[in-house]
Amino acid sequence: MNPILNQVGTVFIPVSNIEEARKWYCDILGLSAVGEILFGHLYIVPMNGTGIVLDSKIYSEDNIFKTPPFHLNTNNIEQAYEYMKGKNVELTTEIEHNQWFNFKDPDGNHLMVCKC
Repeated sequence: MNPILNQVGTVFIPVSNIEEARKWYCDILGLSAVGEILFGHLYIVPMNGTGIVLDSKIYSEDNIFKTPPFHLNTNNIEQAYEYMKGKNVELTTEIEHNQWFNFKDPDGNHLMVCKC
C-alpha cells in the first residue's frame, strides 16, 4: 500500500494582501468574503473539490505563478470570459480553441478558466 494518495488536496497561491485577496477571489467565485483569516496570513477559499489557500506569508514577486498551476472549471466559456471582462479582471488571452482563457489576479498570478 502506498501511503501517498493520487489526489491533490489544495493549491497555495501567494498573495501580497490577504484581506484584499480574500475579497477579490470570493468576488470572482461568487462567494461571501466573511471567512476567517488564519494566523494572520492564510485564507481557505471554500471550494468544491481541490482547495485553494491564499497565503500572504509566502508572497514575493519571485513566487507568483507565471503560468497557471490549475484551472477553474466552467460549463460556458463565453459566459465566463464576459463575466471576468465585466469584473475588469486582467485577461491575458482570448478564448483559445473554444476551451480556455487565462487571466491574472491582482498580484500577477496567472490563472486559467477551462470548459470541462
